[in-house]
Amino acid sequence: MSRAVSLITLSYGLFIGWVIYLANTGQSSIFFQLVRAIPYGDKLGHLFLFGFLTLGLNVALKYKTFNLKQRGIYYGSTIVGIVVLLEELSQYFLPSRTFDFIDLGADIAGILLFSIISYILSRRISCRPG
Repeated sequence: MSRAVSLITLSYGLFIGWVIYLANTGQSSIFFQLVRAIPYGDKLGHLFLFGFLTLGLNVALKYKTFNLKQRGIYYGSTIVGIVVLLEELSQYFLPSRTFDFIDLGADIAGILLFSIISYILSRRISCRPG
């Protein structure tokens, strides 16, 4: 199961990387047209794209955490957060992109929401009998 989740998460991460590449190079995609057709589609896209990546990576890493001020922080959530921050900040330097704090906020909201979901799932798994 863990191997399958890892492969799915890797594939999903590569898909997101491809979408970012298209946006960074000013190319068009059916995905961009779909997002434009949905009210708040861009913000929802940010929330769910990086939220599902967070969940997948947390599961693939078996919910491993490190302590920060006596709080368990998921490695997967941290990795996605760092990548998202770097990607969003890089948009400031790309002529085909526009840095947007609201996009960054949607990314962070997705990471936090799906970190909570990760926590709930990890507790349910650890409470299962034998």
